[in-house]
Amino acid sequence: MGAAPVRLEQRPDGALLVTPVPALGAYPRLLTERLQHFAATAPGRTLIAQRDKALGGDWRRISYAAMWDAVQALGQALLDRGLSADRPLVFLSGNSLAQAMLTLAGLHVGVPVAPVSPAYALLAKDFVKLRHCLALLTPGLVYAEDGAAFADALAAAVPPRVEVVTAADMPRLLATAPTPGVAAAHAAVRPDDVAKILFTSGSTGQPKGVVNTHRMLCANQQMLREAFPFVAEDPPVLLDWLPWHHTFGGNHNLGLVLYNGGSFYMDDGRPVPGGYAESLRNLAEIATSIHFNVPRGFEELVHHLKQDAALRRRFFSRLHMMFYSAAGLPQHIWDALDALALAERGRRIPMFTGLGATETAPFCLVVREDSSESGAVGLPAPGIVLKLAPVAGKMEARVKGPSITPGYWRNPEATQAAFDEDGFYRFGDALVPLDPADLHKGFRFDGRITEDFKMATGTWVSVGPLRARLVAACAPYVKDAVIAGQDRDSLAAILLPEREACAGVADLPRLLADRLASLAAQATGSSQRITRAVLLDGALSLDAGEVTDKGSINQRAVLARRAALVAALYADPPGADIICLPETVA
Repeated sequence: MGAAPVRLEQRPDGALLVTPVPALGAYPRLLTERLQHFAATAPGRTLIAQRDKALGGDWRRISYAAMWDAVQALGQALLDRGLSADRPLVFLSGNSLAQAMLTLAGLHVGVPVAPVSPAYALLAKDFVKLRHCLALLTPGLVYAEDGAAFADALAAAVPPRVEVVTAADMPRLLATAPTPGVAAAHAAVRPDDVAKILFTSGSTGQPKGVVNTHRMLCANQQMLREAFPFVAEDPPVLLDWLPWHHTFGGNHNLGLVLYNGGSFYMDDGRPVPGGYAESLRNLAEIATSIHFNVPRGFEELVHHLKQDAALRRRFFSRLHMMFYSAAGLPQHIWDALDALALAERGRRIPMFTGLGATETAPFCLVVREDSSESGAVGLPAPGIVLKLAPVAGKMEARVKGPSITPGYWRNPEATQAAFDEDGFYRFGDALVPLDPADLHKGFRFDGRITEDFKMATGTWVSVGPLRARLVAACAPYVKDAVIAGQDRDSLAAILLPEREACAGVADLPRLLADRLASLAAQATGSSQRITRAVLLDGALSLDAGEVTDKGSINQRAVLARRAALVAALYADPPGADIICLPETVA
């Protein structure tokens, strides 16, 4: 399982082309063709389910046949309201059964859907990003699950002429009688029409709306099916919390279930303090065939699998594979999962990851099962051509294929900047071979090119790999870090503490100084050695762009906003809160 065999071509300009063989197989025109297929062949099978307080906390299930009926009714309701590419359907609230039904209805009749991060409406204080997104979209209809919870955001950002519907309105919409216009609208949709507009947080400026076409969604699911053939033989069962306004949750995971006739259980838990109990309750009941999560989620899972034999048996009972994304998976968590699987199943369960983006729908690069390790991103999926182009002393990943976006919604300047002269989408990520002697093993992440900087000595600092080593060296007390040192003689770091792990440590600065000293002892030069650090007091700001709604850190924004803290890191003498390496090391 995993990446396909590839053909390598070295170009005269120094770029390397990596092309999978054989070519990608056929895929449908629209994703809802798969819904129609399973509504006919497996009508009673659960497509999607969510726990419902009205049912005493039991699962409210929607079968394939029931979803097909809902799509006909809601598709008519959308057409009655004159929705179109110029007047799309916008979601402000999080995952819900209503959002699933409305999304598929929109896709079916050619109405683009645009799920906007609820954080822009609930966590932001000024609604600047929300107003930006809605102004760009010019919605014809806005859905907010709970009108009261979103009242301030709706009043501040939604024009009065735009209809707003809530969960209370769904019975009325579902009662709409479909006409032949639904089938006619469906037949008129073309593969390259806009299916979704998904917003990227962006490293600078306002969010950009990434155009996702129907071709992108369908081709991407066929790529997944060819990379992991078992999903066609054993329809996937997922328990998933990842938000649908992100490409991984809304495109990759929900699409994987629909495309292959599986069942999707919505997890209302989260791998955050106080939020994981609900996930544990669900995992104890639902035996999944694939487990997708972020590294923090796997850390929580390992802790409980070690303690709960019944949970361990259930979790591994039908598991084919695991997949992590968003950040590197710490090796000790990976090793623990291997050990637990060996004890329970007598064999390791494959762990996969890759490289993708909202602009790639997102499945793009994936590791081979025999080359899966922390930091690896693998090889291109079937249908994707990878170009590794020399940029600033590194090799930037660029891709082309049927699952790559045509550009950004109503933003021609950003669209032009996103592609190179050959039409390849620029990831902005650098890659290096896992094994320079055998490129067929794939590649590993080598940092974001835009994050790298030069020290005063002219030496380049590769921020991504250094940050990963720093966080690993300081685990479990540090969850992330920001690297400073541009135009300076030495490197320093702002450390984001893991509050729970740090709570019981008597002398945390001393402990972290020792960890930094051990890391520095392995460095081969000043561009790999952190000499000073400081623990961040407080949280990063979503409104100020320091952190994206996905939780990833915008290094440049943090350094700019925390300029005084950076100055304190380099002050001489250093303040009492600055962690310094011993002089013998620094």
